[in-house]
Amino acid sequence: MEAVIMILVLLLDLFSKHLVQVTESLHHVVLINGFFHITYAQNTGMAWSMLSGQIPFLSLVSAVAIGLMLYYLYAKKPDLVSRIALSLMIGGAAGNLFDRLYFGYVRDFLDFYIFGYDFPIFNIADSALCIGVFLLALASLKEEKKNYGTDKMDR
Repeated sequence: MEAVIMILVLLLDLFSKHLVQVTESLHHVVLINGFFHITYAQNTGMAWSMLSGQIPFLSLVSAVAIGLMLYYLYAKKPDLVSRIALSLMIGGAAGNLFDRLYFGYVRDFLDFYIFGYDFPIFNIADSALCIGVFLLALASLKEEKKNYGTDKMDR
């Protein structure tokens, strides 16, 4: 199941980026005026363009993170929610790593305006990473709550 999630995220991410990149008419499309646009952008950094131009460093960090998540996923055998979260995060990290290594930048295109704020443009990989982090946090809280209840009963 984990490999399927990783591969689906990677393929959906790369396909969507390719489609927007090669289709000139998709470089800026207003889907919901004042809320959701498709805006093609090339990001040489990470979130909010932090560390712009640091492609080798960001690539190394991504590769190490993918390796560590794969190790944890297959060696530690976490619970179902954590496995899904890690699979989403690995697929997302792999999609952005591919872009950094192949293009020298990450292709972004999802452009939201939230309450007048032009949120930084992102992609499917970024979405998978954020959803994965959220699910992992939930799983950690659930585990902590379970352990807290067990600790209280041991007293």
